[in-house]
This record gives sequence, C-alpha cells and structure tokens, in this order.
Amino acid sequence: MWRKTVAQHPTAKPLLAAYRFERQETPPIWFMRQAGRYLPEYRALRQRVGSFLELCLTPELASTVTLQPIERFQLDGAIIFADILLVPYGLGQALWFEEGVGPQLEPLKDPGEVATRLDGTRFHETLAPMYAALRETKAQLPAQTALIGFAGAPWTVASYMIEGRSSRDFALSKQWAYGDPAGFQRLIDRVVETTIDYLLAQIDAGAEAVQLFDSWAGALPVAEAERWSLEPLQRIVAGVKAQHPDVPVVVFPRGTGAFYARMARESGADAVSLDTGVPLDWARGEVQAHACAQGNLDPQHVVVGGESMRAAAREIVDGLAGGPFVFNLGHGIVPQTPPEHVADLVACVRSRGRQGDPT
Repeated sequence: MWRKTVAQHPTAKPLLAAYRFERQETPPIWFMRQAGRYLPEYRALRQRVGSFLELCLTPELASTVTLQPIERFQLDGAIIFADILLVPYGLGQALWFEEGVGPQLEPLKDPGEVATRLDGTRFHETLAPMYAALRETKAQLPAQTALIGFAGAPWTVASYMIEGRSSRDFALSKQWAYGDPAGFQRLIDRVVETTIDYLLAQIDAGAEAVQLFDSWAGALPVAEAERWSLEPLQRIVAGVKAQHPDVPVVVFPRGTGAFYARMARESGADAVSLDTGVPLDWARGEVQAHACAQGNLDPQHVVVGGESMRAAAREIVDGLAGGPFVFNLGHGIVPQTPPEHVADLVACVRSRGRQGDPT
C-alpha cells in the first residue's frame, strides 16, 4: 500500500504525473536503451556515421535517434541519445568507442591526476551539441511524451574513469577507494559537482525529468554503497532540486538488493528504477511507499516475446500499478530484440492498465 502524499495538481504528461506520485490508470511506459541497435533504422543511420561519439554529439543525428522509438511505439518518455561517459569526456579525459568492446577511457592513474588532468573550463562548450539535441528533440516530441535527460552516477562514472573500461571486479577502483579514501573522495566530489551542472544544463535545454544511472552500484559492499553511491546521489538530487524543485529525478542503483529501500527513503529522488532482481511484493512496501516505482521486466523476455513476455509484464503491472508506477525494463533493451516484440509489449501493458486498478 503506497502512503506518500499525492501531488495536488494534475499533470498533463502521464510520465511526469507518475514521477510526481500521481497514480495513472494506464501505466506510462518507456525503456532504457529504447533507441539503439535493435532498430533497423538506427543501424542504417549508424553505418553512415564515423563514430559513436560523433553520433552522440551531432545534434540532428542524436535527435533523430532519440525520436526513432517514439515514432514506432508512441512511448511516454523519450530519453535523449547520449552516453554516461560524456561527463569525463567533457572534463578532458580521452574517450573512444571500440566496436565489439565498448567505451574506452584513458584511465586515471592516481589521485593527483584529478587536479592535473581533469579540466572543466570548456565542459559546457564541449557538450553544447548534446544540449542542442535536447532542444531539437523537445520541439518535435508529441504533446504527451516527456523528454528525459540523464547522467551516470558518480560511483559508476568514477569507476570507468579509473578502470578505463567496464570491469568485472572493479579492482582498481576499489583499491583506490579503500586505500586512499580521501583521494577517491576528491574524484567523487568532482564528478558530483560536474554532474549537477550537467543536469541543470540539460533541464535548461528542455529535459523534463532526469535519471541517474548507477549501473555498478551493486559491486559495492553496504558501507561503501552508502558512502560512494547513496551520499553522492543525495547531493546531486539536492543540487538539481535547489534550482528546479518541480523536475522529477529518477535513480537507478542497479544490483543493490535490499539497499533499494534506503535509496527510496533517503536519496530524495522522485522515482526509483528497479532491476530484475527486486521482488514486487517487497518493492510495494519498501520502495513504492516512498517513491514512484519504475521497472522491471527482464530484457530477455522481450527477446523471447510471445505469451511468456506478456505474462511477465502482466505480473509486474498487477504488482505495482496500484500506486505510482512507470513500466520499464530491469536494464536496457538488448541488440537482438525484435522490434515487433517491443510493440507487442507496449500494447500488452497499456491494455492491462486500462482494465482498472489491480488492487
């Protein structure tokens, strides 16, 4: 049973209404990585562009990609096409993308490089094309579709900056954080301050909600998750809310298990996005009582499609749509997903919602 006080003013866009704790009869729906390689129109465009970074930082192209899933599926949210590593790139850290490998950064070697290698003087100039893409996208969105900006959470971004790439064990990041917590804090502080400025600029450019992706939060033990995941997220949410109190903020602390409850209670976020491992009954009491719940279908269900996918989606809707809820996946759409399965899923969720309050 959800208990948080409901907003007293109606909101025209269903996604924003849900984020503001207004239950919707038909759950709003969007998907993480909804723009990308599973869409043939994206693949055709990508073949004509020199690099992934060029695609992100060419406003017309980034806007086109952002709008592709909206045109296909009439989703309630359009998340701007970009990458969480644009923050270190804007700070001057070399970034490139290798086909079949993923993003690569020239790694930070020691705490002293936080001061010597990271330079934010041209940050907004470097990322001006991303803000232009937001403005261009906003002008073309359907009236009911909300524009979502985003950033990586400090722990996740810092781990990339240190490791230079994705990691299975985050050994270098943990060794730095455990061995020199003060030095690691300086890096976290830099990312927190920059991320606040970055999200505020996205909002000024037209973003109506923002999401923070802490994709690797689950790699941290509880005490470290409090210091390196929760506390930085609290600071970012507070920084955004100080300037834009009515703009919803969503956090996605992937893989944190029971720590999701603390995120919902203590982060200050309006919504919490759930990964596939979060039980629905538990989420209703521990998450949805404090924030809008978003999630959490396994992306592999959408690859398989059919009744298996629809049954899993109906279970999530029936479990969470009695309160403020946004249907999403527990992580991003994977490249091998058939687009027709996505269309079927959207129709299933919207049909289930129209049946009325499952509680």
